[in-house]
Amino acid sequence: MADFRRYASNCRECANPELGAAAKWAMYGKSEDRDDYQEVPRPVAAMARDLPDGHHIPPHCHRRAQLIYGTTGAITVVTGHGTWVVPATRGAWVPPGLTHEMRCAGPVAMRTLYLDPAAAVALPDVPTVVSVPPLLRELIEEATRLPVEYEAEGRDGHVMALLLRELTPHPVPALHLPAPDSPRLAALCDAVRRSPADSWTTDRAAAFAHLSPRSLQRDFTAATGMSLGRWVQQARLVHAVTLLARGSPVTAVAGAVGYATPSAFTAMFRRALGTTPRDYFAPS
Repeated sequence: MADFRRYASNCRECANPELGAAAKWAMYGKSEDRDDYQEVPRPVAAMARDLPDGHHIPPHCHRRAQLIYGTTGAITVVTGHGTWVVPATRGAWVPPGLTHEMRCAGPVAMRTLYLDPAAAVALPDVPTVVSVPPLLRELIEEATRLPVEYEAEGRDGHVMALLLRELTPHPVPALHLPAPDSPRLAALCDAVRRSPADSWTTDRAAAFAHLSPRSLQRDFTAATGMSLGRWVQQARLVHAVTLLARGSPVTAVAGAVGYATPSAFTAMFRRALGTTPRDYFAPS
């Protein structure tokens, strides 16, 4: 758990500028301010928020670990480790103290858990995309309805105890864009994200980064763990899933990420993610 401690030691309590006093209390009579869930005398605290398409939660951190889960739409989670896109059938695990930001694609019914680090010692100490099977999904929904200081020895305490037992991480293939430290490579990655439909050949990318093609391939793989071609494909998939979550038709999404036909795009999507664009958001 060394990474847990490192993140937590670097984390200052972050003020939450999103919420005015009038908007703080909403679903199930509970606060929508994350700061109100960090010091509660319970191992798990659960919050529900319904967020609109495009909603941005700026970079922040908190003492507790977090499971970010939306029952609709998709959530993009950005950390210093990279970018993940999480559809409604999956969750993003964020260790305590790790600075992260989020953006919604499509309306997102966010259901999030905050776990005391002592209750999360068996969970990953790096950001991870995990599956949310049906039982866990129902337990998360129920947890958001319970009082923050639920009766630990009663029925509510048993629900939370079962939730903790079911919160066994099952990492799944994730839409992950690793973030390089090099300013040159970071600028190249930003350009690819802005224009994923463009043809990012090695020669073009090398010229953009002011590197030789050989140096680019060597340095890019060392910095990201992926070849340039794989990273470009992941960037296209990230953009595609964001558009699909907003209801864009497959034909339009295919063109937006550089594919001449929907069938070619669907074939690539299935090879990469194991399902079709139409089925990607179907409940597991």
